[in-house]
Amino acid sequence: MEKLYYMMHRLYLLHIPFLPRFIMLVIRVVYGAFIPYQVRIGPGVNFSHCMGIVIAPGARLGSRVKIRQQVTIGSGHAVIGDDVEFGAGAKVIGSVRIGNRAKIGANAVVVHDIPDDATAVGVPARVVMIAGKRVSN
Repeated sequence: MEKLYYMMHRLYLLHIPFLPRFIMLVIRVVYGAFIPYQVRIGPGVNFSHCMGIVIAPGARLGSRVKIRQQVTIGSGHAVIGDDVEFGAGAKVIGSVRIGNRAKIGANAVVVHDIPDDATAVGVPARVVMIAGKRVSN
């Protein structure tokens, strides 16, 4: 699916009107994922178990982001750093920034910014570790 996204986005940047929409529809039907051609995703993204992934058109994802099934990055202009990992079912709501090398736990709901090297879990997501050291809450 990653190759389809990159091809779709490249065609969009070349102002080819029909093909990006067609590829987006193919991704939606075959994989059950909604990834618009307007989304900017860095190189090396990994969509593990592609089913149910939803990304808002205004989102920006860094390099080597790992996204598991049922992840939603929506309703705003979220900025995701490099080497971020999303657990299954994680949600990012609003215009938040997730720092580089962050880990978002399964079913976490991110509504606030997450710093670099942090691990966030829960609903709403709270940072429990930064750079391998526990954070007291």
